[in-house]
Amino acid sequence: MHLHPIKTPIVNPGQDLYELLRGAVSSLPGGVLPEKSVVAITSKVVSICEGRLVPLEGVDKNELVKQEAEYYLDPQTSKYGLMLTIIGGVLTVAAGIDESNVENAYVLYPEDSWESARRIWEFLRSEYQIKELGVIITDSTSFPLRWGVVGRSLAYCGFQGLNNRIGEKDLYGREIKMTQVNVAEGLAGAAVFSMGEVAECTPICAITEVPHIIFKSVATTQEEKELLRISLEDDVYGALLTSVEWKKGKS
Repeated sequence: MHLHPIKTPIVNPGQDLYELLRGAVSSLPGGVLPEKSVVAITSKVVSICEGRLVPLEGVDKNELVKQEAEYYLDPQTSKYGLMLTIIGGVLTVAAGIDESNVENAYVLYPEDSWESARRIWEFLRSEYQIKELGVIITDSTSFPLRWGVVGRSLAYCGFQGLNNRIGEKDLYGREIKMTQVNVAEGLAGAAVFSMGEVAECTPICAITEVPHIIFKSVATTQEEKELLRISLEDDVYGALLTSVEWKKGKS
């Protein structure tokens, strides 16, 4: 597997996302996006191009978080005064709202990350006449009990997101009972690591020669999206997640 982080100009509000993608592809070797590639793009760039910004002045960030989140915990539950939230089926801090690498504004998540991924996928396939292509909208997150952030997938398109290994045999012939490999999350982690987290200005990454991936010719279905989700009660961390009082957000 090869990672090709792509440097871009600073992205400004309202900038044409597709022109940005054209410029990114032109900087690849030979100016070509190969078949069987996966293009990862940060959610922040997608949001900025979509105009998903709120001016800092006069805005209460906690109230903005409540407006964007599906569920949230009050900030006083955190030592750091941060709001833990659930949005788009993922657990994250402050509903993904960020203010780094943008001037005087909060950046929200894309309105619909799955729809954004689909549109980018359709554009790239049409623009470059590619049959097998994947797209991932990425963000950064952290793991409980570990310092440091890693990349995650908010949405994807063009490939099978889960590789189900249940029923296969391990090295000693024992049947696998639960293992499903999250392809989108694994690729997002590698892509975000290569793109960087601060001032690298490389918000797009082309991933080539990807192993263990099954490309698809149709967009991600609702059924596939639901297969990714685990209810709080069924999650292996359910004892923790259900022991706090989640409040309903406005999203």
